[in-house]
Amino acid sequence: MKKQAKKNTKAAKDPRTKYPQPPFPKQKQEFPGVEAAMKPLADHGQETYKGSGKLKGKKAIITGGDSGIGKAVAIAFAREGADVLISYLNDREDEDATDTAQYVEDAGRECILVKGDITSEKHCKKIVATAVKAWGRVDILVNNAAFQMARKSLQDIPSAEWEHTFAVNIHSMFYLCKAAEPHMKPGSCIINTTSVNAYHPSDDLLPYAATKAAIQNFTANLSQIFLSNNKGIRVNAVAPGPVWTPLIPSTKWQDADIFGENTPVGRPGQPAEIAPSFVFLAADESSYVSGATIPATGGRITI
Repeated sequence: MKKQAKKNTKAAKDPRTKYPQPPFPKQKQEFPGVEAAMKPLADHGQETYKGSGKLKGKKAIITGGDSGIGKAVAIAFAREGADVLISYLNDREDEDATDTAQYVEDAGRECILVKGDITSEKHCKKIVATAVKAWGRVDILVNNAAFQMARKSLQDIPSAEWEHTFAVNIHSMFYLCKAAEPHMKPGSCIINTTSVNAYHPSDDLLPYAATKAAIQNFTANLSQIFLSNNKGIRVNAVAPGPVWTPLIPSTKWQDADIFGENTPVGRPGQPAEIAPSFVFLAADESSYVSGATIPATGGRITI
């Protein structure tokens, strides 16, 4: 007589109420924000993400890996077996970067921290050179770092801020991809963070939304170039919707209390909900996926 299979006692969770819902406390931070000052705190999967060896032995670079989505991706990658280099901006983020590194090391993986401004091509080359010196190659490049600043009108946007937004979000992506390509073997991959703003731009984020649309095009185009040149390197993107990260109270504080309520799910996403999309695109199981974008938007439509 066959034994009855054990019943799965883990009940499904309603996505609308799985995480905190707005309104949140009014809050404002200096850019770049820090995790500890957020109310409520964000979830990066520290207590919940369980790996299964999908990225065993791989070597990954993650920009903006100190906090937010980058932090969640770093934790997930490490628990899947990858060593991680985290790029972050400045001293204000030291505590968050060190905290992320500890989670990576607790997973038994190596974590390298590289601090500096990715708007500099020289610094982008340094990031890649540091990874290559340590590991001899780059298997995964995650272009995740971004800048935004909410402005209510075209006249409110300083020209220097427009240029800086493109420098952080687009120019650095070009610099890093160009520097990494010679050190990426067939089977390697690049994953870029675009946004729901590429499809439905927020009227207070004109420069940011424009860069995210450019990332969408850059991703698809570079994918075709690499495949047609027989590189064997896949290029994909993830398009998050509104996600609760330090970027919000430090750049969009005017609306931080109601952030994410305009999604069908009714709340902002948590970094822990976005990281699995990066794991999928980085894993060998997605070998037939290139030039694609995975939307993780809280139900906001991307067609």
